[in-house]
Amino acid sequence: MMLKPFEVHIQAEPLTHLESELAPSDWREFLSRADHARAIMKGRTFWNISSTAKGGGVAEMLPGLVAYTRGAGVDSRWLVLTGTPAFFHITKRLFNALHGSSGDGSALGAVERETYDDVLQDNAEELLALVKPGDVVLLHDPQTCGLGPALAEAGASVVWRCHVGRDTPNAEVSRAWEFLAPGLSAARFLIFSRAAYVPPQYADRALIIQPSIDIFAVKNQPMAPAVARAILATTGLLRSGPDMPEPAFTRADGVTGRVSRGADIIRLGTGPVPDMPLLVQVSRWDPLKDAAGVLSGFALLLRQTPHLRVELVLAGPAVTSVADDPDAAATLEDVLALWRRQSHFVRQRIHLACLPMTDLEENAAIVNALQRHAAVVTQKSLQEGFGLTITEAMWKARPVVASAVGGLQDQVLPGENGLLLRNPEDRAEFAGAVRSLLEAPERATLMGLRAHEHVRTHFTITRHLSDFVRLLERLSMQK
Repeated sequence: MMLKPFEVHIQAEPLTHLESELAPSDWREFLSRADHARAIMKGRTFWNISSTAKGGGVAEMLPGLVAYTRGAGVDSRWLVLTGTPAFFHITKRLFNALHGSSGDGSALGAVERETYDDVLQDNAEELLALVKPGDVVLLHDPQTCGLGPALAEAGASVVWRCHVGRDTPNAEVSRAWEFLAPGLSAARFLIFSRAAYVPPQYADRALIIQPSIDIFAVKNQPMAPAVARAILATTGLLRSGPDMPEPAFTRADGVTGRVSRGADIIRLGTGPVPDMPLLVQVSRWDPLKDAAGVLSGFALLLRQTPHLRVELVLAGPAVTSVADDPDAAATLEDVLALWRRQSHFVRQRIHLACLPMTDLEENAAIVNALQRHAAVVTQKSLQEGFGLTITEAMWKARPVVASAVGGLQDQVLPGENGLLLRNPEDRAEFAGAVRSLLEAPERATLMGLRAHEHVRTHFTITRHLSDFVRLLERLSMQK
């Protein structure tokens, strides 16, 4: 069966939604850049091509970026390629290799190359009927990289964006770049989140554009504490309390939505009481996100301070919901096996949650509620491209504990707006950092306020859109 990409339809959002985010002079400059982008792209389309429409940072960012680009008068569209299980196994292997990990240790040889190319050739046949000469195509991550030559030959300006990387390259990183090299030959620019991720051989074509969040998206919209508790009670993540309001949120189109689906939760007994302080990590079920390490570190925290009032929620998407992440079920099973090995005392204070993904805006509202209700949010990744879950938590003024890896280092200023773990695998350091925030709530609150301001200044969608205009300017100068 021919594999064809499909379009994710995004409604235009007027740029005026963003005016309140900027000072008057910055707003005028932003509108001027939008006018310039519209002039550059007149009669052309800006295509984003990714491997999934849900789960992960790319799927989080693209709805807002496409919506506001369309609102600026640029024909912007988002396509998602389709693939086979074997293809996504290979691209997951590449994903791990770019992080410096061997993953499952499988090969990246001639057989894998043929499978990868065959899937992308199928997708390219459909794309070549849509993409016209002069269009701009932004390919996202290893899954799409091999589309570059065919699209460039058709006359499109191809740019590839790598959302992952490793600060200190090793043999696995080199293996990934060797595999991706044929596709990258056609890219006019390569975009990275950090300068440390740029391979020397691509330095002359590299641009740095950091990720961002849309502060008006469902996941980041304001939410009253009582509503957050009601949403978490509806999903089963908290016990229900008296006089809770409706578990409501505002959808992107302005219509009121209601959380109605429950999460799949593994725990002993019932959920936490509404006023229980929660340590929360929300991430994909991926070994590099180190949910198992969070669980082990939390168990050590409880053994060291058994009377500390706190429970742990490890939350991720339903394991069958993200097509390009085939390792999710096995990773969750490993975490569950570790949970089973803990004492009854530890297990009764740990909640493993798979959040519903059927309605993506409902999922976003649940994550919003969980992050806002958390006493501390952590992202204890072993490697991390950027880490938008920390950006989201910081926007919500939550105190955070993150690993000093990848883009997490660009967001968390140690001791000022959060805490960084020098060694992500040091359980004692993790336990100590979490305990220090729980035992000093005034300090934690101050860090959260500073974190919110840091995100507002550096990591919102207006800055990201301005970076895209500069990309278009660079592309137009090359003609």
